[in-house]
Amino acid sequence: MIVDVSKKILIVGLGLLGGSYARVLKRFGFHISAITKDQSSIDYAINENLIDQGSTELDEKIIGEADLVIFALYPHVFVEWIEKNQHLLKSGSLITDVTGVKGSIVYKIQDMLRDDVEFIAAHPMAGREVSGVENSSDKIFAGANYIVTPTEKNTPDAIQNCMELGRLLGFSNVATLSPEEHDEMIGFLSQLTHCIAVTLMTCNDKEHMENFTGDSFRDLTRIARINDLMWSELFVANKEALLDQMNLFMDKFIELKEMLENEDIEGMRKMMRYSTERRALFDKK
Repeated sequence: MIVDVSKKILIVGLGLLGGSYARVLKRFGFHISAITKDQSSIDYAINENLIDQGSTELDEKIIGEADLVIFALYPHVFVEWIEKNQHLLKSGSLITDVTGVKGSIVYKIQDMLRDDVEFIAAHPMAGREVSGVENSSDKIFAGANYIVTPTEKNTPDAIQNCMELGRLLGFSNVATLSPEEHDEMIGFLSQLTHCIAVTLMTCNDKEHMENFTGDSFRDLTRIARINDLMWSELFVANKEALLDQMNLFMDKFIELKEMLENEDIEGMRKMMRYSTERRALFDKK
């Protein structure tokens, strides 16, 4: 279905990710619509030729014509939208999302969704420290990972279409995980790293330190410029998995601390060598 440019695509939530999806997909010739809360976002997207039409209202015609609906909303807003408005969706339509947690929403939405509409969840592992459609980019997905999280309720066609969407968007790696596996991975690779950056940025508030810092601190705390509304919701939605990863981190940090206290140079060097080996695996090829 995805490669058929006669199909109509609706993006609900025209922010950074929603706008970036629109920017890429419009290049392929798809008819792109958008529903979002701010008229200024609609105006910008139309002027920049990112979308063909848009509305700040629940436009029944726009929703009812969409073959693919991409929800770029906060998790709780996504769930509420489906609860209240799923009757507007076209029979046979496919819906997907961009949310950063899966276990707490995927099953809930699939259980409440009409039988003639299918939800296949996905997580684009891409972003920037800015927000809004005006900061969207057709290059944001290059070199990034795209994770599809199917369940037993998903059809092979839906899974394939969602994976093809990731490839069309330009992701370098498209993979599948269960919602549970996804949340464990994201708890470590994304949420824990944000916790560490926030903690580093707030544990020492001595004045004027910004005048003396080097690139290492700036690199390590880049993601500390954070959307507190979104990330606090994501942390709570993935509470158990994130707490497990925080405990793993604290155990290892205490181990390093004890090596320093005991002046265990060989132990520290061994840990550093292993760190160097592991880091090489994460370099973008």
